[in-house]
Order: sequence, then C-alpha cells, then structure tokens
Amino acid sequence: MAINGSFTSPVAGAHSPGPLNLALGGYLGQLYSGLNGYSLILATFLALVAYDQFTYIWNKGNIAGPAWKLPFFGPFLSSIYPDMDEYKAKWASGDLSCVSVFHKFVVMASSRDMARKVFNSPNYLKPCLVDVARKILRPSNWVFLDGKEHIDYRKGLNGLFTRQALEAYMPSLEEVYDDYFARFVDISQNENNGKPIPFMPLFRELMCAVSCRTFVGHYMSDAAVKKVATDYYNITAALDLVNFPFIIPYTRTWYGKLAADMVFNEFSICAAKSKARMKAGGDITCILDGWVKSMFDSEDYRRKLDNNIPVDESQKPRLLVVRVFSDLEIAMTLFTFLFASQDATSSASTWIFQLMADRPEILDRVRQENLAVRNGDKHQKVSMDLLDNMPYTRAVVKETLRYRPPVIMVPYVAKHSFPVTDSYTAPKGSMVIPSVWPALHDPEAYPEPDVFDPERWISGDAEKAVKNWLVFGTGPHYCLGQIYAMASLMTMIGKASMHVDWKHHITPRSEDIKVFATIFPMDDCPLVFSKRE
Repeated sequence: MAINGSFTSPVAGAHSPGPLNLALGGYLGQLYSGLNGYSLILATFLALVAYDQFTYIWNKGNIAGPAWKLPFFGPFLSSIYPDMDEYKAKWASGDLSCVSVFHKFVVMASSRDMARKVFNSPNYLKPCLVDVARKILRPSNWVFLDGKEHIDYRKGLNGLFTRQALEAYMPSLEEVYDDYFARFVDISQNENNGKPIPFMPLFRELMCAVSCRTFVGHYMSDAAVKKVATDYYNITAALDLVNFPFIIPYTRTWYGKLAADMVFNEFSICAAKSKARMKAGGDITCILDGWVKSMFDSEDYRRKLDNNIPVDESQKPRLLVVRVFSDLEIAMTLFTFLFASQDATSSASTWIFQLMADRPEILDRVRQENLAVRNGDKHQKVSMDLLDNMPYTRAVVKETLRYRPPVIMVPYVAKHSFPVTDSYTAPKGSMVIPSVWPALHDPEAYPEPDVFDPERWISGDAEKAVKNWLVFGTGPHYCLGQIYAMASLMTMIGKASMHVDWKHHITPRSEDIKVFATIFPMDDCPLVFSKRE
C-alpha cells in the first residue's frame, strides 16, 4: 500500500496578518462588541436628523427661509401660537419663502403675482385641509373632489348664491340681526350694567345664526341654532393648522368631531324636511329649499328628455343639478358652506364694529346713507336693489375686508412637482400657501395701505386694482358666497347704524391681531351696546 508522503498542513499557504490588519480588526471588533441597543438607537436618530436636514435644505433650494430646521419639529410652537408679526416678516423676506413643520414642507407665496399663480394652477395644486379634516368633514365630502368632478359638482351650486337667489334669503338675515341686536343691548345694559365685555364670541354666535337661517331657514329650531353656534368653536379649533392627525378622546380633534357630527345630524333633518316641503309645492325660503327644488326640477327635466317628451327651452331648470342627493350628502355640502362662511364673517363683523366705533364720522355717513335710501324709515326691509344704492356702505365693507382680510392664507397641496418660477419647483406633496395680505396692503394698488379709508373705493383708484383684490380668492376655487357675504355684511352694519349705538373700550391690544383660523383683535373687541332712540 503506497503511502502519501506529501501531507500538507491545513494552514499552509495562509498569510500572516500584518500590523495594520491586526489593528483594524481589533478596532472593528471593539466597535462591534461596543454596539448595544442604546448606541443603535442613537445612530439611527442621528441618521434621521441628518436626513431631515438634508431633505429640508434640498426642498428649500434658493428661496427664503431658515438655513436649517429644528430637527423633526421645525417652528412647532410658533405654528401652535401664530404671531401676525412673524407672518409679516415671512412675507417681507421674499416672494417665495418656506418653513418645515414636522413632516410638512410649506412654501409661502407672498407677492400678488405669486399668489395669483397658485390660485390659478389647478393642474398642479388642489386646496387642502389638515390631516384630520377628512375624519371631521367626512371622506366623501365634495370639498375633497378635484378636477372635473369638482367642476361638475360646483356647477350645481353656483346658482344658489346669485343675486336673484339672495332676494329670497334676505328676510332671514334681517330677522336674525333684529334678534341679536336686541340681545346685545340686553347683555350690555342689564347683564353687565353698561360695562364693556369682549364681543368677539358673540359676533361668532351671531354670524353662525345668520348662516344657519340663510342656509336652512326655520327647518332648524332656535335651540339647535344656538347649539351649533356655541359648539362650532370646537370645529374651528379641531381644524387648526397644527393638530393631531388622528382623533384622541378629550382632545381638540375629538371635541371637534363630536360637534361636526351634531351639525351633520341637524342638517340631515333639515334636508328631509325641505324635500317634503318642496315636493308639496312650498315656497323657497332658504338656500336648502332652492337647491332641493333644483334637484327635483332637474330630475323631472331629464326624465322628460329620456322619454322623448318635448321640453321647451324655457322649462329647462335655471340650476341643473346632476341628481337628487341623499340627506347626508346635502348635510355635508351645507356643512362646507358653514365652514367657509363662519370664521370669515365672524372676523369681518368683529372688525367692522370696532372700526366704526373708533371712527364715528364714518359710522355717521353709513347711517345717513341707510336712512336716505329708506326715505327716513329705518324699519323698511332691505333688498338687493336697496343695497345697490348704498355705495358708501359698500365701500366701508370692502375697505374692512381689505384692511383686515379675514382669511390671510389659503393652503394648497402640490399634486405634482410645481414649477412656481423658472428657478424654483415646489416638490410634490408640499403645501403651497398663497398669502392675500401683501396684495391687499400693496402701496402701489392702495396708497397708505395701513390707513382705513373707505373713500378710496369711491373717489380713488381702488376699484381698478382688480388683480390685488384677493379677499375671495381667484381661479377655479374662488369663493362661491362672495355676493352673499357682501350683502350680509352691508345689511348688518346698515341696520346696526340705525337701531343701536355702541362704544369701543380701546385697550393697548385693540389694534394687535390674533390669528385663530382667521384674524381678530387681540383683546376680542370689548364693546357696550345701547338702544338708539
């Protein structure tokens, strides 16, 4: 048997490690052996911080904004407690500027032209609300529609706010104003012994009652109107820009959801009542009636067409609605009307009462004009024709909306990367927010923009600055209710000038601006009302 004498050691040919390899191996070994849960967490945290900063800087590009962000949070506290001076500084920093709060990258369009471009770019942008809005407003709400769906749905609503339609709603406006002005006097003189109290919360309640009566008439009880007006504050708070993206019991979003569900239920009941009354041939007394009747008329018109029944062009409904909506669908749409009007008109009414009290000579002219068009009869009912003959009252309302625009910013979200300028593109998913304040305080369009001067709308050139007039937005999502808002505010201040007196208790903070969805005087407008003899 032959024996293999050429046995080779298993380590033959192996290379002996040099000093460098020994050192490196020892270092890696020490590093590996030193790794534990805490160091892994720290390493991951630092990597996320670096990624967060890199993403912010990359998205920021060449526009104005902080050089870096507080990791993850950004200017969180200032977002919870917004400061008007900080907003003004941001607008002054450039036509485009940015911030990043949590995971949201926000581009602010400050100049008139940049703001108009945002409003008029539906292919790239769509209006957005906070994350929790879908839970509060309901996911199927029309406000979340986009593109052709949104356009088609909106067409069925346009006719609800025309001049002709508003004539039917005017009596409801006057009724609410009469009730609340009497109540304001009672609160001031009897409940508070002539001492000033903040009236901003009461103006919020007033304008909510005005909206409810205009939208659903007397299908809603007085107690329900009061409940909606009182609880709506919780909805506003829940839809604040910085909030929990989910609903946690006993938080603002939770209370907001409870309030919204209550409003949906009330509006659904109103919708059912209106359907029954319109089918019975009742008169139109509110927006709900007008819309429901249009649904039935449209359904009848399409049925005739489908059955080849000749229909004269004059029988075609003025407002063609796509179908008869369910009670809940109607309620969701009415809720968006309330959502769009409540905070904005509350802001405008608070400012106009403060501004008139501080400028009695302007209030006197409003009073004289309102009495003149009524031939001295302060009890004559208002009409659209009557409002047409009040140029100074209209100028006062327009100047209030310019001087203290209720909505100073409108959030949009980028559906695609949005080329805002030749040199900057907002990334997909970012919020892009056009600001209306700078356009409405542009000295080229409105000389001495920080002076309240209604005369600029009569003898000045303010009416020519149409591109700057962004109070109601512009483009495909402009405010449906702008005619209603103007008529409502003109009616309010005109009636108040003739029937009540009020005095403003000026404080050091009266001209400072508080931002809460819209803008209000920082001291909430302390007033005293009395009956005008």
